[in-house]
Amino acid sequence: MASQPPTVLFHYPGSPFAARVLYYLALRGIPYDECIQPNILPRPDLARLGIRYRRIPLLAIGRDVYLDTPLILNRLERFDPSSTTKPPFKSTATPSQHTLTTLLASYTLDTPLFKNVVCVLLPSTPLIHDEAFLKDRAEMLGGPPGFNFAEHFVLPARNDAIVEVKKTLEFLEFTLLADGRQWVAETQDPSLADIELVWPLHWLFSIPGAVPKEHITAEKFPKVYSWVERFEKAVGEARKGLRRPQTVSGEKVAAWLGKAGVEDQDEARVEQNDPVVKAQGLYQGQEVLLWPADTGANHKTKGKLVGFTSREITLDTTEGEVSVRVHAPRHGFRVAAVPVKAHLS
Repeated sequence: MASQPPTVLFHYPGSPFAARVLYYLALRGIPYDECIQPNILPRPDLARLGIRYRRIPLLAIGRDVYLDTPLILNRLERFDPSSTTKPPFKSTATPSQHTLTTLLASYTLDTPLFKNVVCVLLPSTPLIHDEAFLKDRAEMLGGPPGFNFAEHFVLPARNDAIVEVKKTLEFLEFTLLADGRQWVAETQDPSLADIELVWPLHWLFSIPGAVPKEHITAEKFPKVYSWVERFEKAVGEARKGLRRPQTVSGEKVAAWLGKAGVEDQDEARVEQNDPVVKAQGLYQGQEVLLWPADTGANHKTKGKLVGFTSREITLDTTEGEVSVRVHAPRHGFRVAAVPVKAHLS
């Protein structure tokens, strides 16, 4: 039987976005290894692969590297590496459960919820005084000269953020969880719907002193707190008996991926009728730049275009010691051709 491709998660401890993927891997029992990254730039392990994208996490399955947690989870839903792995969540989800999962993912990712949680919890952590961290996050947001992440972004918004987070908890307590359900999609065990909703709240509740007790307590929101605790316990139970991930150096990961093959060819085409393809004249094999449209837009990954569809943008990196195939979601990412340098005769 052919050996399984290496599965490596690039992340740093405490990343709430990485936690989404870690929950998923645990609940499905998918074995993986990890390449721990600093929580600020630079990240030479990724530069070695020709990746300038600055957000965490990234997931490598063989030579395919996936950016952005929605795409990572989507790929894992198509991934069944061994007979010991639990089946993808979608295989047992009803249409209504799938719809709820999609809506909850949008609720946590496409609304100000995450920003509000950041503004509530960050002042209670040492990071609020960490100049290197504050400078890094200011650069990620693309702030003007003199922009201070704490003074100009977090602290002025904290009181309003508390109100907005409290509204989210009220919605969950008195609407979604009001009927006493154990899991948000009324499943027997935690599902992808729980993963999509729980991560910012688990992050908030797990940091000592982060929750403003005069506004948010387990007594005021017992169903929400019980659900988060239940989820944490379920993930802990799922991890028992699983192989502990090996912590791997960036050099070793690069060596692994350099020998690995491309596993995912599903989106390896350029859709010629796409309006962006038509407007920019994009074609397969063209040298392009790829970047996220919101935060971290200054960090563009260069490569040869492999695929451009309604779901994914795919390219082979060209600036690292090892070339990998990068997959980014179409939603929230941009591509532009690398300008061709004029040759003077």
